[in-house]
Amino acid sequence: MNIILFGPPGAGKGTQSDKLIKRYRLKHLSTGDLFRMHLGNKTHLGIEAKRFMDEGNLVPDSVVINMVKEEIENNNNNKGFIFDGFPRTVNQAIALDEMLNEKTLNIDKLISLEVDDKELIRRIKKRALVSGRVDDQSEDKINNRIRVYKEETLPVLNHYKKLKKHIPVDGIGSIDEIFELIISKLEGK
Repeated sequence: MNIILFGPPGAGKGTQSDKLIKRYRLKHLSTGDLFRMHLGNKTHLGIEAKRFMDEGNLVPDSVVINMVKEEIENNNNNKGFIFDGFPRTVNQAIALDEMLNEKTLNIDKLISLEVDDKELIRRIKKRALVSGRVDDQSEDKINNRIRVYKEETLPVLNHYKKLKKHIPVDGIGSIDEIFELIISKLEGK
């Protein structure tokens, strides 16, 4: 099973991802973790990514896709993957689909956690109290992250909607209530 866990910042992706990984024994594939690993180990891809980052540019899709591809190849005996924070653009989604198809794999479902902006802001501010994340502490930065999500990342949802792989889930409620809703929709209950 290969799942994309999708939603705006503060929707609860990290929390639900952990629960899904335990239930289905999936490999967590986070581009943030991949970047840290490649940069820390000074791999070829890490050095290439750092070059773009040092210039203040986004790392090109080709580099990100190659990091994901390498991770999938290194973990091809898994029961599946849960993609967290990836794909962020339609081009990345298409590249991911093509790369998985080459390996006779595919994305089974995109689970979209639906949470309104007011609740997202409340959650992120609350998270800032324990996370220490700089981007969680300023309401302007929070609003900008939500805006960027809507403009750049939300079209990925439409890509998977067209492929009939989209599962919308109400992201308001207790952690366990949301998890049970995800499970019931994934398992068709």
